[in-house]
Amino acid sequence: MVRIMKPADYNGVYALWKKIRGFGLRSIDDSREGVERFLKRNPSTSIVAEEDGKIVGSILCGHDGRRGCFYHVCVDAAYRRRGIGREMVVMAMEALQAEHINKVSLIAFTRNDVGNAFWKTIGWTRREDLNYYDFTLNEANITAFNEQ
Repeated sequence: MVRIMKPADYNGVYALWKKIRGFGLRSIDDSREGVERFLKRNPSTSIVAEEDGKIVGSILCGHDGRRGCFYHVCVDAAYRRRGIGREMVVMAMEALQAEHINKVSLIAFTRNDVGNAFWKTIGWTRREDLNYYDFTLNEANITAFNEQ
């Protein structure tokens, strides 16, 4: 079942994120408080997939009133290749469209071969005309990568 993510889903979502090899978790942004803050700002656009009584997929999805953005898109390896990722993406994009958002973007690590193949397969376009920049405002928000 694919549905809107709620703050009460945090434990299951975080447990999923911890299982995904190479997944980067930020110490502040991905804390319970950080995710609850994100969901409060974006109450109807983030998605989870639930099967067998547990969270097996997630998308944090939000927008700034102009463009949507996907974060932390993942499906448990044991549940992949069954259409769960595609179903979550469609639901998140429909939620953005309902809020009059006309474009959505995401960032995928270049070394994320599984994720990059997924995005290409479902018709997303890799941008070659941009440089992506970021600036850290809070050095305490450390990223740790799952090495499993």
